[in-house]
Amino acid sequence: MDAISKKKKRRELARLKELKKQGLLAHGQARVAHTHIEQKTSAVEHQEQQGKGSFFSPFMHPIKLYYEHHYKKLLIIPMLILILAIGQIAFQVATTGDFIHKGISLKGGITVTVPGATIDLAQLEETMATSFPEYEIGLRTLTREGRASGFILEADITDQQKIDESVALLEKETGVARDTYTIESVGSSLGASFFKETLVSLLIAFVFMAGVVFFYFRQPIPCLAVVLAAGSDIIVTIAVVNVIGLKISTAGIAAFLMLIGYSVDTDILLSTRVLKRRDGTVLQAVYSSVKTGMTMMITTIVAVTIGLFITESEVLRQIMLIVLIGLMVDPIMTWIQNAGLLRWYLEVQEEKKKESPSA
Repeated sequence: MDAISKKKKRRELARLKELKKQGLLAHGQARVAHTHIEQKTSAVEHQEQQGKGSFFSPFMHPIKLYYEHHYKKLLIIPMLILILAIGQIAFQVATTGDFIHKGISLKGGITVTVPGATIDLAQLEETMATSFPEYEIGLRTLTREGRASGFILEADITDQQKIDESVALLEKETGVARDTYTIESVGSSLGASFFKETLVSLLIAFVFMAGVVFFYFRQPIPCLAVVLAAGSDIIVTIAVVNVIGLKISTAGIAAFLMLIGYSVDTDILLSTRVLKRRDGTVLQAVYSSVKTGMTMMITTIVAVTIGLFITESEVLRQIMLIVLIGLMVDPIMTWIQNAGLLRWYLEVQEEKKKESPSA
């Protein structure tokens, strides 16, 4: 049969209803005719879907075909990435005792900001490391409007006498008066307390998120798929952050909280479109959510990237970087992993429905 438009479908259905009402069409005949009309309408919708974005269709068509017919094979990609991420975090714990690189605000120490100093940081770092070999010391350039405007020293020194000695050595090597420094000190016990509290808040946020998802959908498998996708996004982001050597501060934990919200947002968008659809196919619902989700992702990436390069605050820069990494990971976990698991689940449900009448 030729495909028909939605407008013609409405006319045909109205005509069938009238014929059935007048007794001119049997119930079984009406049902068969209704099925044929639905099939023809689906064909039109599929053609419209294929026709959209014609500029990219020569490149995207093979990808779409593979995605539609081999989605179970594609599930290997996010699962493999997740396994590698868990392996990296396990290695991190085995070698350092922590699953992340802790910043000063989470493990204790000092942060000294020296404005207006122009000095060879590599040489200064070597001098400081030689004088205080038992401590971890790091220096980074402080920039303003793209120009160096000083530097920041971070060290896990908590003993007051050692702090005074390190600041005195810093003053001697830089020639900058101590009264211009900004010195922030966090005790080791306070840093450990901060880390424990932020970790608990992260876990509570994740548990409440999972609870809301289960309450909304009330279907165990789709809910677990959403939670798995969000959890995978967080775990992979932590692994990438560890690989690049970023030291996480309390601001970094806040970034992970933001990432939970964003990841769940796209997963719920997908699950709602697929599970609560009233017409159309599963793939049509997936493509519809991909359109909305990718628009959200691209606009957020642009905003975060601009903020990452413009901001002078190290706190904001760390937040932007973590969110950006998470945004790059999210499409894999949402549109390949979560979408694939949802399609698989719905296919199994359809098979059960087909088998149930004969049982």
